[in-house]
Amino acid sequence: MNSPSRVLQGALRSPAMAAPPKPGLLVAGATGVMGAEVLRRLAGSGRFRHTGVMAREPITTGLSGVSILLAADKPLEDWLANASAQVAVVMFEPPRLYYDRERALWTPVPDQLPALARWFRRCGVQTLVVVMPHIQGRLPEALRRGLATLDEHDVAAAGFERVLFVRSAQKGQAPKPAGLLSKTAAWMLSTLSYMVPATEQPVRPSKIAECIDAALPVLPKGTHVASPELLWQAAQSGGKSLHGQSIHSVVEAWLNNRPDPVRP
Repeated sequence: MNSPSRVLQGALRSPAMAAPPKPGLLVAGATGVMGAEVLRRLAGSGRFRHTGVMAREPITTGLSGVSILLAADKPLEDWLANASAQVAVVMFEPPRLYYDRERALWTPVPDQLPALARWFRRCGVQTLVVVMPHIQGRLPEALRRGLATLDEHDVAAAGFERVLFVRSAQKGQAPKPAGLLSKTAAWMLSTLSYMVPATEQPVRPSKIAECIDAALPVLPKGTHVASPELLWQAAQSGGKSLHGQSIHSVVEAWLNNRPDPVRP
């Protein structure tokens, strides 16, 4: 039989704090090497109770905790809020056509970003990550850490608690030259690619996925822009930066030491 003192101690003992519920995740553009790596990394992190992948037609995902969310065949402005999630990731890499499964997935185009962001908000999304590709060496200095377009300003002002734009460099797709003069000019221009600084070279998709995975749990409120230089620093060989730091350490140091969040 419990003594009165033990009963009193039990009554006064503060109850254990229950773990917060895991958020839901929505992924638009889970195509290409980038989309596949980000989906694999986030869905396998164990931090999300469920992951919904947007698709044009029903398919099986083959991943635990991942299901298909069919994109309506009508303008985004008319989409119903038929999903519930707190985190969303948007990517724009087109599907690899020799992957049958990817042809069934839905990938937005950049012009759809503002309308897609508004739909995410109607679905309850509070944290949005947008992987924005750009041609290597052609992103103006002022835009590497700031908002680049009116569409990005619209997204930043859409009411999300947290927005992260990831500046992902890509190699330019030059048209195939025809004729000796065109081929000579193309060769001369191609030599300029070697003049692009290392920090502006494309980063492996798996490293970008790891950077996003590292940023999401510690992302402060506001709008943030991950520059090409940050991605390069975080993506050095072996998951370590130049100074032996892990990718998580590089991302956390950036978030702790960055200037004030970008204002829309």
